[in-house]
Amino acid sequence: MKSSRFLLLFIILCLGFSSYSQREQDPLPLKQILEQVSLSTGYRFNYASEVVEGLQLIPPKEEWSIEQILDYLSEESGLIFNLLPDNFISIKSGARLFCGYLRDRNSGDPLPFATVQSAVGSTITDENGYFEIELGSAQGLVSIRFMGYRNLEQEFTKNEPGNCEEIFMIPQQVQLAEIVLYDYLIRGIDQLDDGSYQIDFDRFTILPGLIETDVLQAVQAFPGIQSVSETVSDINIRGGTNDQNLILWDGIKMYQSGHFFGLISMFNPMITQNVSLRKNGTPARYTDGVSGTIDMETDDRINETFSGSLGVNFIDVSGLVDTPLGATSSIQVAARKAINDFVVSPTYTEYFNRISQDTEVENNAGNVINSDQSFDFYDTSLRWLWKGSDKDLLRFNFIVARNDLVFNENANVNNTPISRESSLAQGTVAGGLRYERRWNDRISTDLEIYNTDYNLRAINVNIANDQRFLQENKVSETAARLNLSMRVKEQWQWNSGYQFTETKVTNLDDVDDPVFRRLDGDVLRVHSGYTSLGYFSGDRDTRANMGIRLNYLDKFNRLIWEPRLSFNQRISDGFNLEILGEFKHQNTSQVINFQNDFLGIEKRRWQLADEQEIPVITSKQGSVGLSFNRSGWLINTVGFYKDVDGVTTQSQGFQNQYEFEKAIGSYRAHGMDVLVRKQLRDLSAWLSYSLLQSDYTFETLPERTFPNNYDITHALTLGMSYEADHLRMAAGWNWRTGKPTTLPDQNQPVLNNAVNFLPSNSDRFSDYMRLDFSALYLFSLTSGTNAQVGVSVWNVLDRDNTLSRFYRVGNPGEARDFTQNSLGITPNAVLRVNF
Repeated sequence: MKSSRFLLLFIILCLGFSSYSQREQDPLPLKQILEQVSLSTGYRFNYASEVVEGLQLIPPKEEWSIEQILDYLSEESGLIFNLLPDNFISIKSGARLFCGYLRDRNSGDPLPFATVQSAVGSTITDENGYFEIELGSAQGLVSIRFMGYRNLEQEFTKNEPGNCEEIFMIPQQVQLAEIVLYDYLIRGIDQLDDGSYQIDFDRFTILPGLIETDVLQAVQAFPGIQSVSETVSDINIRGGTNDQNLILWDGIKMYQSGHFFGLISMFNPMITQNVSLRKNGTPARYTDGVSGTIDMETDDRINETFSGSLGVNFIDVSGLVDTPLGATSSIQVAARKAINDFVVSPTYTEYFNRISQDTEVENNAGNVINSDQSFDFYDTSLRWLWKGSDKDLLRFNFIVARNDLVFNENANVNNTPISRESSLAQGTVAGGLRYERRWNDRISTDLEIYNTDYNLRAINVNIANDQRFLQENKVSETAARLNLSMRVKEQWQWNSGYQFTETKVTNLDDVDDPVFRRLDGDVLRVHSGYTSLGYFSGDRDTRANMGIRLNYLDKFNRLIWEPRLSFNQRISDGFNLEILGEFKHQNTSQVINFQNDFLGIEKRRWQLADEQEIPVITSKQGSVGLSFNRSGWLINTVGFYKDVDGVTTQSQGFQNQYEFEKAIGSYRAHGMDVLVRKQLRDLSAWLSYSLLQSDYTFETLPERTFPNNYDITHALTLGMSYEADHLRMAAGWNWRTGKPTTLPDQNQPVLNNAVNFLPSNSDRFSDYMRLDFSALYLFSLTSGTNAQVGVSVWNVLDRDNTLSRFYRVGNPGEARDFTQNSLGITPNAVLRVNF
């Protein structure tokens, strides 16, 4: 009996001890444990309440030393415990820190500005793809999102800042365009495997003569691209005219490209982020631009913090604001204005003299004297982004730009002083909307809609005849495009879409005495469908894109088929073969009716094809290129052939016996572009050479075949760029053969009261030569604020280069010439603050 009682008592005691032990092992809030430890040891804890909030642990054993207790608590909670003087202990959450580098799985490139989230916080990756984030515990779920890549959600364990993980993101779609030639000229300029060239102004350093990232000046650094008039509004790609270039700003077609009537780019350099240049092999989604395509894009990243920039140079003052509008939206606004209202700089004076030389603005007729000349330009650009979800992105763009020239014409008529105002205005207003939807990892769609309006207007007074002559040229274009992209297989990408374009062009000539008014207006609607198939091999050595575009011109009931091709093959280590080809067309062109149209400054006006006097322009191009890139050396050689039909004598800017002819013809161009570049540690040096032979064919002219007005046979550039620490410097020497020209017959310069010309383009201007220099210095002002100062000198040697010349009958038997020369020595300076 006693044994039974003893056994029962033993069981009860064991159960009670077990229950007590179990209760002792139950997790308690960390805050309560810290209070118990503080009471038992005398140590006091210093921490923020949110650091320990929500954490529960099994209490440490009472017999442990303070060091053992802290090691245990740190291991179980993921917090950092530091012993301080006077028995204080600090608690920090750093032990739950996770860091990593986000990279593209295919290329290994860093992915900046990606969104990273955990249970207790969020952050974005920096320019190197690096991030730090706090986990909810020693191990926690991290979500990573980046536009164009698959979302990643994964458990990660805390790590030390010096032991960060590399995390690779998978693109949502196959990226068909990869860089094959890095730093083509300088850092920030690359060639892609689809034959295009990319300028990334985030990485851009400096080019000779440029201290601002002027897009249309920068593209002239490439072999095969010149401007025979030294303006950004007259860029010639492989013998083509400027109107044969497709210029896009965030998908909006632009009919105006320059300020100062062509001397500087109309597109604000602070808001333009990336530029894609194509001479050939254009993807099927693009239309127009039989000579080339210049596609500019703003940044497509939603900014999460406020930033901005203010700058001033000898031409203009400019500013940029980029600010978030909540968590899913941000807006960029950039503005620029000429500074001559406040100060007239030597650069402004040189620019003004350049645009006005040998025009009515500089030298008026008879006894008319010009006065009160004033000029102004401004532009404003806006880009708004809204990211409704990880799959939806909406972008809105708006741009307005204007040039205004006003002056008074003064004369004495019948002993009475008379003054009347002449003016010239050029402006663009355009807006566009793009909606992109990624349905899944394989399929995405995007819808683009835009409207662009261009207006050129001149009022020219004639005091002697008491006459006012009004000229106006307007272009209004509306377009919509729907595109579908689908990854068919891992190595195949299919794109297809539809585009509708409506273009209206009007031209007005209005004289008040005698009354004369002529208003011409044309509208053309084009329906286009396109499809393309892209392929890259598993080892990425072979890449190809084949497409076709079908255009229906409703007014002419005409179908135009346009095949497109780009092919790139890595032959061996360092060698690449490139084959490009395309058929294209365009429905608009610029013509010159008279050399003194629009005061002789911006005398080209847009015209719409009518298939009678102005045909639809069509082109066929092909090129083969071979490149070698190893050990800092880059050698790139491209041979090309181009055939363009449907050009008119009025669109080619003839200044000889064919100036007033209305003939339709074609031109053929073939040649070679060569680039040799060597990179050292901080230095990049290059030599580029272009060979071009281009000839017109006009069946109805007395001379059936003769040299193209833009046939620059030889063009050579030597350039050097240096970058170290905060200093960037560049120098460049440009030389090219002179532009073709036609001289009057020296023996009989005037015949039948008209200039008696020699055979067309049988002579050339003197060779063109220019030496440029630029330098930038970057420095920090305060935390988060930096600045740059720079100087440049255009045409350091002050060489007088002849750009154009035309003739008129002067005194009896004399042919008087009107000549335009290049800019003389032109300094510039810039100060810009970024915050």
